[in-house]
Amino acid sequence: MTAKQQVGLCKICFHLSAEPVCSICSNQNRDRATVCVVADSRDTIALEKTREYRGLYHVLGGVISPMDGIGPEQLNIEALVRRVTKEQIKEIILAISPSVEGETTTLYINGLLKPFTKVTRIAFGLPMGGDLEYADEVTLARALEGRRELD
Repeated sequence: MTAKQQVGLCKICFHLSAEPVCSICSNQNRDRATVCVVADSRDTIALEKTREYRGLYHVLGGVISPMDGIGPEQLNIEALVRRVTKEQIKEIILAISPSVEGETTTLYINGLLKPFTKVTRIAFGLPMGGDLEYADEVTLARALEGRRELD
């Protein structure tokens, strides 16, 4: 049996999984009140590598892209709304790349979920070792928006 035949999607978060429920969703030590929404499983893996986030995930399966014929109905957005309305989720963290399609997806999901729970997004900014003079205006503006007080 090949890996492709063994791996499917978690029935809760849509992350890649060899089991019906992935190891993240089945881990009872995770913060079940916080869900990080990502475009695809690679984003989940990248966030897990940081070892900073201890909540759950929801994988959309892409971003809204009318030019490519991808609307909200092609993504796992309806399942996210059901999750938020049925479970006691206190915060949705939107971790979607800041492309035009990513921004569209972020705004769309924010509009749907704001009445039900707190919706936040990850900060975007400058990479370590990056020079301000080479950063574009949007990146600099996001870095300023995402600033926080020093300890």
